[in-house]
Amino acid sequence: MAAADSRCALAFSLSPGQAGDAPAGRALLHALPPLPARCHLVMDRAYEGNETRQLALDLGLDPVVPPHPLRAQPWAYNTEIYKRRNEIERLFRRLKGFRRIFSRFDKLDVMFAAFIHFALIVESLR
Repeated sequence: MAAADSRCALAFSLSPGQAGDAPAGRALLHALPPLPARCHLVMDRAYEGNETRQLALDLGLDPVVPPHPLRAQPWAYNTEIYKRRNEIERLFRRLKGFRRIFSRFDKLDVMFAAFIHFALIVESLR
């Protein structure tokens, strides 16, 4: 999920549970609507790979992600902006408040995605 803040999701996609986060994240970055130049893209450490960071730079986004502690050449990142990552985590927590989402009652992806859309609308109206 790509979110602007704790109330506004920009895009999301479903991926299989056994799939890695980074490839799905890169596909989601391609699907984002046009954003203002040099927006900060706050990412989790699962997305700290060179390919994901380079894609964000190519799309005109400023990636904010801490490097893996064992990297040979770590990069500097804005720790104050990275602290705002909890806003997106709060959106996930509120979505998990919908029992139908956290227990995945729907067998079809289209129905599950439709209810996520519904829950995001409800959350944005609160």
